[in-house]
Amino acid sequence: MSSQEHPKLSATPSSDTLARLAGVIESRKATLGGDPESSYVARLLHKGPEAFLKKVGEEATEVVMAAKDLDHGGDPAKLVNEVADLWFHCMIALAHYDLKPADVLAELERREGTSGIEEKALRKALKREGEGL
Repeated sequence: MSSQEHPKLSATPSSDTLARLAGVIESRKATLGGDPESSYVARLLHKGPEAFLKKVGEEATEVVMAAKDLDHGGDPAKLVNEVADLWFHCMIALAHYDLKPADVLAELERREGTSGIEEKALRKALKREGEGL
């Protein structure tokens, strides 16, 4: 099903939303007073990469399952919800490593207009060059 069939799911995305959410996640870091007893994000950050990366993996699996369900009449909102969960947990990982959604958006913008095939070939060539092949 396309987003045209589900206009409620076609809202205009905003990097402002990601920036605001990143600010909230950042504020949950222990160094900024985040309390693992009262904040889910602070708890994941406190537990470290093992905890939040496990969540990233779980959410990625749920995205795959929701997408497969869509092929069999599933609810598009389920896929949107699972992708939102995945993005959220990826944003926790970014924050842990002192990165921002803007860094990811800049990379996507850098890639814009470049064929995925060209991009992959360039990465392979650079890797070979770095290995002295």
